[in-house]
Amino acid sequence: MSPNALIPSHRKPRRPSASSRALRAGVTGGFLTLAVTGATVPANAAEKPVSETQEMPTITTALATSAARSADTAEQVAFNYERQALQDSAFSHAAKAAEKHKAEAVKKAKAEAKKKAEEARKAKEAAEARASRSSERSTLSAPSSSTATGNTATLVSFLKAQLGKAYVLGSSGPSSYDCSGLTQAAFSQIGIDLPRVSQDQSTQGTQVGLDNLQVGDILYWGSAGSAYHVGVYIGDGKFIGAQNSSTGIVERPLDYDMPTGAVRVL
Repeated sequence: MSPNALIPSHRKPRRPSASSRALRAGVTGGFLTLAVTGATVPANAAEKPVSETQEMPTITTALATSAARSADTAEQVAFNYERQALQDSAFSHAAKAAEKHKAEAVKKAKAEAKKKAEEARKAKEAAEARASRSSERSTLSAPSSSTATGNTATLVSFLKAQLGKAYVLGSSGPSSYDCSGLTQAAFSQIGIDLPRVSQDQSTQGTQVGLDNLQVGDILYWGSAGSAYHVGVYIGDGKFIGAQNSSTGIVERPLDYDMPTGAVRVL
């Protein structure tokens, strides 16, 4: 043995083994152990970082898919809002149109109701006027009434006083008459106002049959409301009337020219 063998400073340093280097490297490098160990690290341990880096594209694709879905959802929401706005606008226009039509219908109905009410009022007034005249005539024509007898006597007396006078169309006396002018003048003697023309005189009072005539009834020729000639019944099957320009005012039997109908105003 060499005399220097026991002196530590003269000992040859021992070369560390590969495993000891790996261990020191591990202690020194911390998380870099896999890179330093080199061939001593198992193969599957070296591939692990690669698999971890390959997960990134999968995460990116998922994010892209999620973003696309969010965009589709936003587009659908916008479409729904637009469709709802169009529906609301259409409903609003329809409601306004319906309200306008309703207002027009109400206005038209009110106008029609007003018109009918006015027509009813006029009809009522006309009926009341006829009823009043009828009541007056009933009073005048009562068999026991001396007034009625006096009226018919005055009427017939006036008509006979006009016999022989001329017939002049449109004349109402005192020297000449046409048919309706004579009847109007005769009834005015007893306080009864008749319309001027034959058509209107034929609708006055109450219609009576020719087999039930009384003195003072107005005879008419033609239909009621469109009569073309009138005269006055004076009893005994006779009448007085302004016939025409050739005969003037005459007294004739009914069968001389049978009338169409008669009205009673007394």
